[in-house]
Amino acid sequence: MRVFSSASSTPPAFAAAAFAVVLLVALRFDVALAAASSNDDTGLSPMMPPPPLAAPVPAAVSPSPATPPAVLSPRKLLRPPGADVVGGGGGGGGAGVRTHRLDDGCAGADDIAIYQGRATALPSGVPAYTVDVMNRCAGGGDEECAIAGIHVRCGWFSSVSLVDPRVFRRLGHDDCLLNDGRPLLAGETVSFEYTNSFPYKLSVSVATCVDPADP
Repeated sequence: MRVFSSASSTPPAFAAAAFAVVLLVALRFDVALAAASSNDDTGLSPMMPPPPLAAPVPAAVSPSPATPPAVLSPRKLLRPPGADVVGGGGGGGGAGVRTHRLDDGCAGADDIAIYQGRATALPSGVPAYTVDVMNRCAGGGDEECAIAGIHVRCGWFSSVSLVDPRVFRRLGHDDCLLNDGRPLLAGETVSFEYTNSFPYKLSVSVATCVDPADP
């Protein structure tokens, strides 16, 4: 009859007991760690959301100063009604349309305005130009605004077609006489046409205020 010793079953039983002890210790450690973590959390103040940022206040914009209304000068300006002006002017000698003052009394050359425009060309194709010379003095009657001896800067003026010499004629280089030197009363206009391949720059050089009653 065989007799089995209890020594052969001891090692497995011991190993199982040791494993159970280790497992129990590990569980207790986890429980203790969880409790400590819970205690730490309870001592902390709950997280509060940050206060909302205040909306930026726009900077005060100072009102722009009101633009003062344009002040109109009491002096009136007259502008010629014609278009396509290619030359002219008063005593200044410049080309183009010249504004004119409306003052009392005669101003001589400053009151004479010359306007040029294109006219119908000759059948041969030579360009034609119309010239209007006006006394724009408006400060008084004929006795205050009559202007005579009107000389015009005209270069070497010439025309293919004839220009009445009593209306406009060249006396010398850059010197032409208008209206045969006779007075031009307030508002009066002397007109003529000339033909050439180019327009001349015409401007008043001399004009004298006169009494129309004088001989």
